[in-house]
Amino acid sequence: MKKHTFLAIDLGATSGRSVLITLSHGKIEMQELTRFPNNMLELHGKYYWNIYALYQYIKEALTLCAERKFPLESMGVDTWGVDFGYIAPDGTLLGLPRAYRDPYTDGVPDEFFKKISRDEVYRLTGIQVLNFNSLYQLYAASREQFAPLKSAARILFMPDLISYLLTGVEVCEYTAASTSQILNPVTGCFEPSLLEAVGIPPTLFANPVSSGTKVGCLTPALAMEAGLPQLPVIAVAGHDTASAVVAVPASNPNFAYLSSGTWSLMGIETEHPIINDKSCLFNFTNEGGIEGTTRFLKNITGMWLVEQCRKEWEHQGHTYTYPQLVEMATDAPSFISLVNPDDSRFANPRSMTLAIADYCRDTGQPIPQSHSQYLRCIFESLALRYREVLDMLRELAPFPILQLHVIGGGSQNRLLNQFTANATGIPLIAGPAEATAMGNGLVQAKACGLVADRWEMRRMVAASVDLTDYTPCDTALWQDAYEKYQRVILK
Repeated sequence: MKKHTFLAIDLGATSGRSVLITLSHGKIEMQELTRFPNNMLELHGKYYWNIYALYQYIKEALTLCAERKFPLESMGVDTWGVDFGYIAPDGTLLGLPRAYRDPYTDGVPDEFFKKISRDEVYRLTGIQVLNFNSLYQLYAASREQFAPLKSAARILFMPDLISYLLTGVEVCEYTAASTSQILNPVTGCFEPSLLEAVGIPPTLFANPVSSGTKVGCLTPALAMEAGLPQLPVIAVAGHDTASAVVAVPASNPNFAYLSSGTWSLMGIETEHPIINDKSCLFNFTNEGGIEGTTRFLKNITGMWLVEQCRKEWEHQGHTYTYPQLVEMATDAPSFISLVNPDDSRFANPRSMTLAIADYCRDTGQPIPQSHSQYLRCIFESLALRYREVLDMLRELAPFPILQLHVIGGGSQNRLLNQFTANATGIPLIAGPAEATAMGNGLVQAKACGLVADRWEMRRMVAASVDLTDYTPCDTALWQDAYEKYQRVILK
């Protein structure tokens, strides 16, 4: 059987990588080619993404593919959601894209709700209200009289923006657009009333296209520089979580997933959006999946807290690997202090450890006294937050949730996985760790006609990776901890 090889560019909020995805004999092989940083730039009080550095890293990956003579059939790009760039009428990129952690959206949703109520925004979009959603970024930019917005002929979400740099072709891929809180999941189109309230014309957005659509080919100049033919670029499931959900190795629909990384995203896959009073109250979101599905989920601040502590400790001269961090947390005493990982003070603090200490002080809990205690506090708190969100999902899901699949980098954290199984009381299956890149490549394979649908993709994933099962234990202890957590977060 012929091997088919695809290049997945997977860009996260803190790092990116290029991954070779090869399909052969019903199985998937992966090879990471390059890994590179993705750092926010703070300039004059505004936060940006260095899109030009990302483009250069991708060029280096393409050059490496040419040097090693990999027989690529296509490439695709997935990224985090909500952020976007502005394109001028002549095709010029109008500056660096603003980053979702830019404080220019602080308080903006409440200002916007004076124009259109919160309930109406949710009814129209089914999207969780978060300060940094594209809707509020655009409203903030409009209020600032932000020059790139005033001059823009087109707005492109991050995966489409990268594809535009590679091909010169503008598209709007549906899963990425669906995170914006501007798209109506019932009509599949951008909602005119929201754009009117922001004060921007609907022509700034192209009509969304489905995952698997061909964007175009590498520009002649880029192809020549990299030493490649004009490789097709596919609009994969452009939002990284949408790509990751493609690779959930489930055998039936009765599952929940937890995409665990810098962000944790917990949800279910449904055939239709779930938009009602309870989903609005619980602040759940309806984002696009492949094949017309909906990813009904909630964003949870994930390993961001650990990553920021780790950076802080590195600056103080203490360098830890991730296995060391897990070992340190394992050895620390249990349930001394708990935090709500989604508290606003943890969004982008100057010092994460000081933010955690302040939270503990304000809620009458002991302040962690060592790096190990900070880590134990974070891991236990994340597991209990996952329990809280899963309980909400159980109330809203149109089917019983029988398993929890943990995918992404966090699936390798055995301590957190066991904590999560204990806290939720549901069997947990961990893997694959590289779900996003795998899903990226599988959508490219479908675009080439090599797989039929997402269930065939998932069977291939299950046959190709080692999965780890976790059975809940110490459930009474974790129930007590959950009750303590609920008291803490209400203070």
